[in-house]
Amino acid sequence: MAAKFELYQDKSGEYRFRLKAGNGENIGKSEGYKAKSGATNGIESVKKNASLDERYEVKESASGKWMFNLKAANHQVILTSQLYSSESAAKKGCEAIKRAAPEANTVEV
Repeated sequence: MAAKFELYQDKSGEYRFRLKAGNGENIGKSEGYKAKSGATNGIESVKKNASLDERYEVKESASGKWMFNLKAANHQVILTSQLYSSESAAKKGCEAIKRAAPEANTVEV
């Protein structure tokens, strides 16, 4: 199964997306957007920026777990990862985004 972006509307009415790996695991999610077009533009931005190493920010969270943000050229966060047990695992997550995002289809759920 190929990776995919799932586009959905949350309980508060905002549009969001998540990137799921081929095995169904969530690898990243977006912030909320007021308009569906904002979320679809966010997906296109993830696809465009996924291959650029300088767009990833890997950091330790307040809980001691590791995570990363993918940022657009304007430094806005466009995708936030799940929490990982180690920095190396978070970096592997970045590699998963690089592989999955550019060719992932979008499905509405």
